[in-house]
This record gives sequence, structure tokens and C-alpha cells, in this order.
Amino acid sequence: MATTKTTKIVYWTSTAIIFLFEGVMPALTSHTDLAVEGIRHLGYPDYFRVMLSVFKVLGCLALVLPFVNGRIKEWAYAGLSFTMLSACISHWVVDGLGQYAIFPLFILSILILSYVSYHRLNKESKYLSKPSTASTRVVSGLAH
Repeated sequence: MATTKTTKIVYWTSTAIIFLFEGVMPALTSHTDLAVEGIRHLGYPDYFRVMLSVFKVLGCLALVLPFVNGRIKEWAYAGLSFTMLSACISHWVVDGLGQYAIFPLFILSILILSYVSYHRLNKESKYLSKPSTASTRVVSGLAH
């Protein structure tokens, strides 16, 4: 049980960090002059900034809302991963390998931690809620 508690702490901490960096911050700052210039500096049109912000917020909401289907969460993890990899590549191509290219990889590593702990929690909850196949055979063998 201690493993499950630790896994929950890791999952919610890493997911909260992702939610703050990739959900809340874009929602609050995507319209600022700095954000507009940042996207323009990378060579993207302004509508891309709006679209990216909306999808980041929706993806982060999918991660934190408990009633969202597991398949939707998988797509959210994938989309946010592609976003972080694309940000790294974009900054690397335009500005060279520096802090702006490395930071998305740091956020990606936290996202991977959230993803792994999410699957670990699902695996543990399935294991705890279902009887094992061997015990089911033993019980069904006794019934006949």
C-alpha cells in the first residue's frame, strides 16, 4: 500500500506542475506582448499561438479531471509531448541550443513522470480490484 500512496503523490505532484506550466500559464499569459513576440520570433503566425494555448489548456484539463476517459488522457499526454518536443526543436533551430531549447525537455521529463505514474496507478488499481487468474481457477475448480 505504501507504493500506491507514493505513486499517487508522484502522479498528483507531477500532474499539478504540468497543469500549472502548460494549462494555467498559457491561459493567463498567451495574450501578452511577450507571448505574441515569442511566437512571432519563432516564425509562427499569430493564430498558432491562440490554437496552441487552447489545446494546451484542454489537454491539461483532460489530465486533471478524474471523469475523463483513459483514451482521452492518452491523447492529451501525446499532444503535450509533441508540443514540448516541437518547442525544443523550434527554439534550437532559431536560437541555438540554449536555455529556451532545454526548458521544454525539463517539462517533458515531468510529463513523462506523470504518464508513468498514471499507468502505474491504473495497473495497481486493476490488480487490487480483480482476482488473479490462478485464484479464479482454484475457486471455479472447487465449485465443480
